[in-house]
Amino acid sequence: MSGTTRTTRATRAARAVRHGDPGIGRPPIPGPPDGAGAKGRGYAPLAVASDALGVLVPVAGVYHLTDQGRPVLSAVVACSAWLVIRAGHLRYVRRVIGESRGLLAAAHDWALLVGVLALLRVLTGENSAIGAALAALLPALLLSALTGALIHHRLAARRRAAEAVRRVLVVGEADPVAGVTARLAARTDHPYVVVGTVPVGAGEPADGVPVTGRLTSGPVPERPSAPEGDPDDGVVTGAARRCGADLVLVVPGSRLTGDRLRRLSWQVQDAGLPLMISSGLGDVPPRRVRVSTAAGLQLIQVVAPTRGGPQLLVKHLVDRVGAALGLVLLAPLFAVIALLVRLDSRGPVLFRQLRIGRRGVPFVMWKFRSMVPDADRLRGTLEEVNEQSGPLFKMRRDPRVTRVGRLLRRSSLDELPQLWNVLRGEMSLVGPRPPLPEEVARYGPVEHRRLDVRPGLTGPWQVEGRSELSWEESLALDLSYTDNWSLTGDLDVLARTARAVAGGRGAY
Repeated sequence: MSGTTRTTRATRAARAVRHGDPGIGRPPIPGPPDGAGAKGRGYAPLAVASDALGVLVPVAGVYHLTDQGRPVLSAVVACSAWLVIRAGHLRYVRRVIGESRGLLAAAHDWALLVGVLALLRVLTGENSAIGAALAALLPALLLSALTGALIHHRLAARRRAAEAVRRVLVVGEADPVAGVTARLAARTDHPYVVVGTVPVGAGEPADGVPVTGRLTSGPVPERPSAPEGDPDDGVVTGAARRCGADLVLVVPGSRLTGDRLRRLSWQVQDAGLPLMISSGLGDVPPRRVRVSTAAGLQLIQVVAPTRGGPQLLVKHLVDRVGAALGLVLLAPLFAVIALLVRLDSRGPVLFRQLRIGRRGVPFVMWKFRSMVPDADRLRGTLEEVNEQSGPLFKMRRDPRVTRVGRLLRRSSLDELPQLWNVLRGEMSLVGPRPPLPEEVARYGPVEHRRLDVRPGLTGPWQVEGRSELSWEESLALDLSYTDNWSLTGDLDVLARTARAVAGGRGAY
C-alpha cells in the first residue's frame, strides 16, 4: 500500500467533517433518505443520454445506409426498448449508478434487448437483415459500458477526495464500533465516512474519530412512558446534529439489542435520519443473504458458497475452451518468448514447479523461466531480505531474476504456459494464487479454506496490486473469492486483468 493511499484514507474523515460539519446546534444537512444526493444529479441524465444516442444514431444510420425499411421507426422502437430495459433494472437510480463499472450489467441488458427485438421481429414480420440489425445494436453495448466505466471512475476519484460521501454516526459498544470504523476507513470504494461515534457505556471506540455522545451502559426502562424517562432519549439525534451526520449506523451488541434497539430506531427515524444496522457479517455479498421473519424476529440466512451445480459446470467449460483457444492463438507469441529466454541465459525455456491445487492435491505448474537455473537453491541465502509477510517470499530486486525475466514478470507473460494447466483441469482461468508446498505447510485452518477452489491463472490478487499486497491482504482477497465466486465475478476479473497487466503495478 503506497504512502499516498494511506494518507488519503487517513484524512478522508477529517475532510468530510471539515467540508460538511454544519456546526453545533444546527440540524444536519438535509438529503434524500437513500443518500443518493451526495453523488450529484448529473450521472443519471448522462447515462440516459448515452444509452439513447447509442441506439438512435447507429440504428437509424445503419438502416439508412443498407436500405432497410423504416430506419427512423426502427431506431425509435429499439431506443425505447433499450431505455425501458435499463430503467427496469434500476441502472439510472442515483443510489446505484456508478457503484460498479457497469460492464456486466450492460452485457446482461444488451442480451435481453436483442431477445426482445427478436421477439418483436417475429410478431411484426419485420424482415431487415439480421447482420445489419446486430451491427446497429453493438454500439449501444459499447457506449453504455464506456459511460458506466467513466462514471464509476469519476465517482471513485471524488470519494478518494472525500466528496460524494455520506457522513455516518456509528452507535454501539466500543470494541464493535472500533472494528466497523476501522473497516470503513480502510477502503474508499464505498460512500460512508465516519464523522462521530456514540459508544454504549465507557470506552473510546477509535483514534481520530470524535465521541459526540454516550449511551448508558445499564438497563433502561421497559416502557418509554416510565416516570424516570428514557436516559437515551435525544442522545443519538443530538450527536448527529453536532457532527453533521446524515446517517446513523448501529452496531448491535449485548447492551444494545431488542426493545432498546427498536426504541433507538424510533428516535432516529422520527428525527428524519436514515438508520442502518450492521449485521456483523463480513465479505458476504447481497446475493448470498436472505431475509425472513418468524415470531416478529428478523432472520438472516447466509447461503452456502457455490461448490457445484450448473455455474461450476459452466466455469469448467469456459476454462477448457478459453485455455484451448489461448494456446492456439498465442502460439506465435510463445515461440518469440521461448527464443528470448534461450538467448538471454542458459537453462531450459520452461520452468516446472510443484504447487498445491484444489483440496490439497499437488500438481506441476508451468511457467516461462524468468530466473537463473539454480534459483531454488539460492533462495535459502535470501530469506533474511524477504520483503513479504507470512509464508510468501517476494523481493522487489531479486538477484535471481534474469533481464528477460524482469520483462516477462512485469507483463505477466511468464504465466501464459499455465494455460496448459487450465486445459488439464489443474487450474482455472480465475482463482486464488497456487501456493507452494512449503507455504501450505505453514497454513492454519483459515488459510486452508483457500484450497476449496481451483487456483487461477489470474485472480483478485492480480487486479488489486499483486506483490504490493501484504500476506494478510492477499489472504483476505482469496478467502472472499473462495466463498463468493460467481461467473459474472470471474468475467469482471478477466476484464480487469488486462488493465492491471498493462499498468504493471505490483509485478516484480
